[in-house]
Amino acid sequence: MKFLSEYRNPEVVHQYLDELHRITTQPWTIMEICGGQTHSLVKNGILDLLPKEITMVHGPGCPVCVTPLGIIDEAIHLAENEGVILCSFGDMLRVPGSKKSLLEAKASGADVRILYSPLEAVKLAQENPSRQVVFFAVGFETTAPANALSVVQAAQLGVKNYSILASHVLVPPAMEAILSDPESRIDAFLAAGHVCAIMGVEEYYPVVERYQVPIVITGFEPVDLLQGILMAVRQLESGTAKLENQYARVVQREGNKLAQQTISQVFEVADRAWRGIGTIPASGYEVNEGYAKFDARRKFQLDMQAVEENKECIAGAIMKGLKKPFDCPNFGTKCKPEHPLGAPMVSSEGACAAYYHFARAEAEV
Repeated sequence: MKFLSEYRNPEVVHQYLDELHRITTQPWTIMEICGGQTHSLVKNGILDLLPKEITMVHGPGCPVCVTPLGIIDEAIHLAENEGVILCSFGDMLRVPGSKKSLLEAKASGADVRILYSPLEAVKLAQENPSRQVVFFAVGFETTAPANALSVVQAAQLGVKNYSILASHVLVPPAMEAILSDPESRIDAFLAAGHVCAIMGVEEYYPVVERYQVPIVITGFEPVDLLQGILMAVRQLESGTAKLENQYARVVQREGNKLAQQTISQVFEVADRAWRGIGTIPASGYEVNEGYAKFDARRKFQLDMQAVEENKECIAGAIMKGLKKPFDCPNFGTKCKPEHPLGAPMVSSEGACAAYYHFARAEAEV
């Protein structure tokens, strides 16, 4: 891989910006699907440098942000009522459930632990054979291989006190749900490069064909994002719609076959509820029948109930590209990282957190 500095080169940035200003002749709305891309756009000030005709909107590509209240409530129930050791990535702890967050449950005595890998949770289960250990398996296709591998490893080691609470979501069905919304005004997408590094690119061709929207698989550095935007605008200005791969240094057409095989070994595709969006058919992973004893929902007979969203939070409209964080009357007042109304203000990939930390001056003008 080339040196990272090449993808932050100011000269290349100016070159792409100059061309964008030269070729853009009409308004275009482009959605970057990934929260990591959103943070890079906002943190690096790219949104302010684009032609005024180009509007970037921020998609549902933050797995913490789209995890429903009901699933967070399940995790809290396990930690508080089933006496389990509930393990999670750090971002999930402060996301509010219907009554409290995992962090508040931990403060009240629940055994909730922050880990960096689900494989650590398997080791924790080995070290605590008298306790049940549950890993809160949240993420897009990028984290699914590691979560699946933890289940395979637990099975191979005969670890019976380990299970996962799966809340995996998939990108292509979310794109289709957004494009099918009558209110949608998306002209093109920047697809998430790390997801495509795992899954390859084949799933995106039907979306391009069905909806006639350009999709550009894009990386996360300033040069990556500007080149991806430029590639999308070139298509839009010429009236074409195709799939292009800006992130070719990482993404191969077939993706990572071994990772895909591990996912297929443990998970099956299922309908999934998305926070603020609703249920999207065939948009998530659940543990399959072959590994049912490692499925926390089966093990603890959980029955997730639909929970009404906080009416003061407009996260759904933000993640569908209909509004931006500054459009929320509670942004920066009632809703702050230390006291969030919704997940996008909590997660390191959330659009509201990105605007709060890096773009607040715009809100104060």
